[in-house]
Amino acid sequence: MAGGVIEMQHDFKWLKIFDEVGIEQLRKKSKILTQYLQCLIENEINQAASKFKIDILTPKDPKQRGAQLSLRIIGADARQIFNELERLGVCLDYRGDIIRVAPVPLYNSFMDAYRFVSVLKSLKL
Repeated sequence: MAGGVIEMQHDFKWLKIFDEVGIEQLRKKSKILTQYLQCLIENEINQAASKFKIDILTPKDPKQRGAQLSLRIIGADARQIFNELERLGVCLDYRGDIIRVAPVPLYNSFMDAYRFVSVLKSLKL
C-alpha cells in the first residue's frame, strides 16, 4: 500500500505524545477546553447581538459528557452554517439539524476554540 509506512509513522508520533502526556492530563485538558468552548458559545453567540442563537444539547456537567458539543442552531439554517464552516476548513459533523463539534485535546488549542466561535460570529448568512 503506497504511503502506508508514512501514515503509520504519523500514528506512532501521536501514540508517543499520548503516552508521554497521559490519559489523566488529556482528560483534564479536554474538560477545560470543552467548557471554554461552551462558555464562548453562550457568551459570544447567545448573549451577544447575534444573527442566530445556539442551543447546546450536550449535558453541561463535564462528568456526563466527553469532548463533543451537540449544537442546535436557532434562527438560521444549520445546514448552511455547517457547509460554510466546512468550506472554511472547520472539522465538524452534521446530523439532522444538529452540528457536532469536538475540540480534541491532543491537537486543538484554546485559540482554536476562540477562532471557531469568531468564525461562527462572522458568517454572512
